[in-house]
Amino acid sequence: SGHYTGSSDLQLERMNVYFNEASSKKYVPRAVLVDLEPAALDAVRAGPFGQLFRPDNFVS
Repeated sequence: SGHYTGSSDLQLERMNVYFNEASSKKYVPRAVLVDLEPAALDAVRAGPFGQLFRPDNFVS
């Protein structure tokens, strides 16, 4: 869902190391996914965490 559900102020303070904050307090992983085989990236997109990544972060 991209929403933080923890209770640690320290985790929330360090969230920007691995995530960018988007609208409505949603967090998007800071990642670029690269694979020469498009099917591998399609599997990530279709998986349970695929909705967390921005579409332009996928490179094939």
